[in-house]
Amino acid sequence: MDPASLPLRDVHLPPSPPWWPPAPGWWWLAAALLLLACGWAGWHLWRAACRRRWLRWFDADTSHGTLPEQLAAMSVLLRRAARHRRPGSELLQGDEWLRFLDGARGQAFSAGAGSLLLDGGFRLQLDPSAFAAARAVARARFLELMEGR
Repeated sequence: MDPASLPLRDVHLPPSPPWWPPAPGWWWLAAALLLLACGWAGWHLWRAACRRRWLRWFDADTSHGTLPEQLAAMSVLLRRAARHRRPGSELLQGDEWLRFLDGARGQAFSAGAGSLLLDGGFRLQLDPSAFAAARAVARARFLELMEGR
């Protein structure tokens, strides 16, 4: 047989698969990612709503009365939040209480503006700037304790 007389043709490859519609596995992956994204967004929205509710609670309970009365209300709320975080910690007194409130924030309470919580509720007058600093530190720590971090 003569090779020149053979009816040979070029090899033709089949066409590549189309990019659309994707395979079922890609649909499953897209659905799983969509569910994860919705869950993540829902969790963050719920957490933000809780944060706003806790801050409204803190602001509402600490906005009435004189500065010492407001500071005493802050102390009460911090003790409630401490009980929420670690039962029994609301019973701490003095420097132990301030060290608990320091947490991982450094010395914001034991050596900082938050030390006003020890006796500020019993004073007749408070320095408004010291009160504002203590309020900012107490508000942030209240939120941390309620979040459970």
